[in-house]
Amino acid sequence: MTGYKTPLKIAGGVALASLLLALPALGQDAAPAEAAEAAATVSEGVSADVVFILNSLLMLLGGILVFFMAAGFAMVEAGMVRTKNTSMQLLKNISLFGIACFMYYLIGYNLMYPLGNWAIGSDETGGYLGAFGIAILEAVGITADTADDFSYAATSSDFFFQVMFCATAASIVSGTLAERIKLVPFLIFVVVLTGLIYPIQASWKWGGGFLDSQFGFLDFAGSTVVHSVGGWAALAGAILLGARKGKYNADGTVNAMPGSSMPLATLGMFILWLGWFGFNGASQLAMGSVGDVADVGRIMANTNAGAVGGALAALILSGIIYKKFDLTFVINGALAGLVSVTAEPLTPGLGTATLIGAVGGLIVVFSVPLLDRLKIDDVVGAIPVHLLAGIWGTIAVVFTNSDANLGSQLLSIVIVGVFVFVVSFVVWFILKAVMGLRPSAEDEELGLDKAEIGIEAYPEFK
Repeated sequence: MTGYKTPLKIAGGVALASLLLALPALGQDAAPAEAAEAAATVSEGVSADVVFILNSLLMLLGGILVFFMAAGFAMVEAGMVRTKNTSMQLLKNISLFGIACFMYYLIGYNLMYPLGNWAIGSDETGGYLGAFGIAILEAVGITADTADDFSYAATSSDFFFQVMFCATAASIVSGTLAERIKLVPFLIFVVVLTGLIYPIQASWKWGGGFLDSQFGFLDFAGSTVVHSVGGWAALAGAILLGARKGKYNADGTVNAMPGSSMPLATLGMFILWLGWFGFNGASQLAMGSVGDVADVGRIMANTNAGAVGGALAALILSGIIYKKFDLTFVINGALAGLVSVTAEPLTPGLGTATLIGAVGGLIVVFSVPLLDRLKIDDVVGAIPVHLLAGIWGTIAVVFTNSDANLGSQLLSIVIVGVFVFVVSFVVWFILKAVMGLRPSAEDEELGLDKAEIGIEAYPEFK
């Protein structure tokens, strides 16, 4: 995320402390002159405490919002799959979240943030492989002198926020491969994705690795680092796994397989929309100054504008092309708009953020039928939403951020894409050879709720 552990201003902390002391709850009996005198005596140590507290609080609240995105992914997938596979998708989403959090603790966090202790490379020459070891939190009851980085935030708040991003990348893969993948090989892939693939490439940017230090790659909250990574992994799996039985005919025509619940899918979209305010807003990583707080508000407003642009563009274009307004396109259009603005939600104005999101919505409407022509079966549309819109959003940074370089952005997209796709393809290939990825044709026809886990989501519907 941008501004990784950069030096923080403490002026905002002084101002905030002054404001708090002037509030009735803290100084209700004080005259204005006395309140001003009290504010003037606030020590530098107190103001630094305030900065540390507010930065940590921002990441804690942001992490809670991003955690709720897990519910959003689960509801979108539960609504987009057929009734007979709903429980399977819900189980996958719970399981992958647990695996992601455990693997990020076990190995991912230090791989992603080596703090200069690179196994291969260095901060000066460019880091390529981070440190190995479990994540360790600060001691109980720390003070300013014992904090890991008093100028930044609590290590626990940083870990809590970052682990939610790791789980998000894994959630993206689940929807694409729905309805025709066995549970165990999927979860084994999640172990590799969240323990190795995601944190290694994320370290290249957010951990101060070579994409950041040598290339000047910009990706504020993860259009590439999170979303396209999930998309590349999903694409590799979809190619090896193949389409659902009966999806494509020999003559190239496509059989529609409507989802079980559009209300659930719509609810999931709004939950994701809400969670994105934490995903992008807390990626400011600082709330200890007037400028930081204003920037957090600007990021959230632009994030909302991106979603609006994506939803409206998908609504209009689907109506023009298909003569009917397609709800699934609008749901994914809003999500694509959010992904598109994630790489740079700070520098655009509201109008530009809306346009960036709108392009994401257009990408969804055009790319879904393209994938069908290629016979790549993406059940929930995660490849258009997270991969293609993620690529677009990373390129769009150059339109609003003068520090961005188009060549660096494109080269970084390619490097991350090749790494994630190739490694994911190899892992999927090994899993396919060793244990197989797909259930039997009979189990797929029966539905994975019955065949794999024995619990139907809607047992009264036969």
